[in-house]
Amino acid sequence: MSDTLIYLDNNATAPIVPEVSEAMSECARCQHANPASQHRPGRRARRILEDARETVAQRLGAKITTGAAARLIFTSGATEANNLALYGLAGSPPGRIILSAIEHPSVWRAGEFLAQQGFDVRTLAVDRQGVVRLDLLADLIDEQTRLVSVIWANHETGALQPLVELAAICKRFGVPLHTDAVQAAGKISIAFDQLGIAALTISAHKFHGPPGIGALLLRHDTPLQPLLRGGFQQGGLRPGTESVVLAVGLQVALDRSLDHNLSDEKPLASLRDQLEQRLCELLPDLVIHSRQVARSPHTSQISFLGTERQAVIMALDQVGVACATGTACESGSSEPSRTLLAMGCEQTLLESAVRLSIGTLNTASEMDRAAGRIAAKIKQLRRLNNRYREAEPARRGV
Repeated sequence: MSDTLIYLDNNATAPIVPEVSEAMSECARCQHANPASQHRPGRRARRILEDARETVAQRLGAKITTGAAARLIFTSGATEANNLALYGLAGSPPGRIILSAIEHPSVWRAGEFLAQQGFDVRTLAVDRQGVVRLDLLADLIDEQTRLVSVIWANHETGALQPLVELAAICKRFGVPLHTDAVQAAGKISIAFDQLGIAALTISAHKFHGPPGIGALLLRHDTPLQPLLRGGFQQGGLRPGTESVVLAVGLQVALDRSLDHNLSDEKPLASLRDQLEQRLCELLPDLVIHSRQVARSPHTSQISFLGTERQAVIMALDQVGVACATGTACESGSSEPSRTLLAMGCEQTLLESAVRLSIGTLNTASEMDRAAGRIAAKIKQLRRLNNRYREAEPARRGV
C-alpha cells in the first residue's frame, strides 16, 4: 500500500477539520446545561444554540429577523431531515408526490414508503446529462399534488438541477418544492429566500463538520407535521434535547467551508478540473458523466471502460486512493447506479463507473499523484480483463 493516503470520498463524509473540532471541544468544556432549562446555565446553552441556528440560516441565505422569518430545524442528519420534509409536507393520503429519478436513497425510499401508504408517487425523468426534464413537470402536477422534491447537486455525478425554474413551476400550481441540498451546502452559494423553494436539507459531515447533525430549513409559510412526538423543542416539529456541541460544530464547519469555497480562486472546481484533465491525458477513453452541464465543484463520476467498478475501488484502495462506486448509503450493493440508469447509460458505462469527490483538505499535488495511481491501476486491470476488447465498440460510440 502507498505510504500516503489520498482521500477522494468526501461525498460520503468530509473529515472534520481542526477549526471545527476545536470549537466543539471548547463548547463541550463549558459543560453547558440542557438548553430547555430555565436556570442560568440552561439560558446560556440556549443562547449559544440559537446563535448557531441563526448563523446557519443566514449563511444559507434565509431572513431570520422579519415577520416572514425562515425556520431552521436541527436534525440528526440528512436522512432524518429528508424524511421529515417528505412525511411532514405530504400530510395524509391520498395525494400525489413527485420525486426526481436521481434522488438520494433517503428520499426515494421515503417515497416508496409513502406509496405503500396510499400516495400516488410519480417520477420526474432526467436527460442524458442527468438534469431533470422541466418540460415534463407541469404535466405531472395535478390538483392532488402535495409535494415536489428534487435533489440540487446529485450525489453521484454532481449535476446541478435548475431549482429556480422548478420552483417557478411549482409556485404556479401552489405546490411546495423541497430540495436535498446536502452536496450543495458549503460548496456553492445558497440564497434560500430567492430560490422560491419551501424546504432545504443539509448535513454537517458533508462539509467537514461532525456526523450526527443536519438541518431542515423551512420557508416561513410552510406547514409541517412532525415525525416524532415528545417535548416542545424546536416548536414541537423535532422534539428532543438539542446538542449544543453539534450545533456549534455545524455552524463553524459551514462558515469555514463557505469562506473557503466561495473565494475567487474556486479551489474545489480547480482541483476537480486538474484531476479530470490529468486523467484524460493518461486515459483518453474514459467517460466523465454530466460534464456538459453545470456541476457541483467537487464531484466527478467517471466510467473507466473495460473495468468493473468494485474491482477498481479495491485496487485503488491498495495503492492509497480512497473513492467510491456511489453513495455510501448503498455501500456493498451490487446494483448499478440509479442515477446513471435514469440517464440512460449503457451497460459498459454502468459497470465501470467510479465516483471521485474532493474536499478542502485535498491539494493540487494530490490530484496529480491520484491520477497517476488511478491510471496505472486501470491499465493493469484492463490487461487482466478481456472485456475491455469487447467494450471497444461501445467506447467509440460514446
